[in-house]
Amino acid sequence: MTAIQMQMLNVGGREIKFNHRPGKDSACGVFWMGGYKSDMEGSKVLVLDEWAEKTGHGCMRYDYSGHGISGGAFTDGTISKWLEESLAIFNRTEGEQIIIGSSMGGWLALLLTVAHIKAIGVENSRIKGLILIAPAIDMTKDLMWDKFDDEIRAGMKATGVYEQPSDYGEPYQITLDLIEDGKQHLFGDAMIETGCPVHILQGVLDDAVPWQMAVDLVSRLARDDVRLTLVKDGDHRLSRDEDLARLIRCVEEML
Repeated sequence: MTAIQMQMLNVGGREIKFNHRPGKDSACGVFWMGGYKSDMEGSKVLVLDEWAEKTGHGCMRYDYSGHGISGGAFTDGTISKWLEESLAIFNRTEGEQIIIGSSMGGWLALLLTVAHIKAIGVENSRIKGLILIAPAIDMTKDLMWDKFDDEIRAGMKATGVYEQPSDYGEPYQITLDLIEDGKQHLFGDAMIETGCPVHILQGVLDDAVPWQMAVDLVSRLARDDVRLTLVKDGDHRLSRDEDLARLIRCVEEML
């Protein structure tokens, strides 16, 4: 795969590193939005980047502040900051884009889409479609605060942070600022207007985002062209060879 020079964008004083593979002519691009504590070197996004190079489509990938090689401390991150960064990077793209959001990136992808439509109108939207992989919608409430017991909540209020054990390496440092900031971005039970097709990929064996959340999300997406693929033996990451092949098929079908 041909390497693309890493670039940097200053967003609110934070140095956001991104990698943009230009597409040929007016080909639709893919826009990757990673998960909580992930980076732009994961297997899913690298497969997408390789596919983009082979097919002549554009590919944009980046690290949120406090993630990967971008600047800032992870514990300073909030949904508001990561959404601001995502919108700034999205505005560096041209033409139609398929947004692919994984886990927290699925929530941010929906927030970005709503903000994009609000800014320019659904008729002018450049978002051709959304592919959401185990979307962690409203995660600061539904998957964090609401699941914490009284002891954890009291500890967070005292210290401002909770170190949640993780199966993927070091503990996740979840801050009270993240929880409080997330409140202004919750979708709750409201309908969500995307203005474009949506395809959700969800592992039934996901131990981080229950598959029932994906089923509930389908009912709250306002458009009719919504698909849900439940992978019965799939986990949260959906990074096996067959999962990666399925992701590429989803992109090609949406194109």
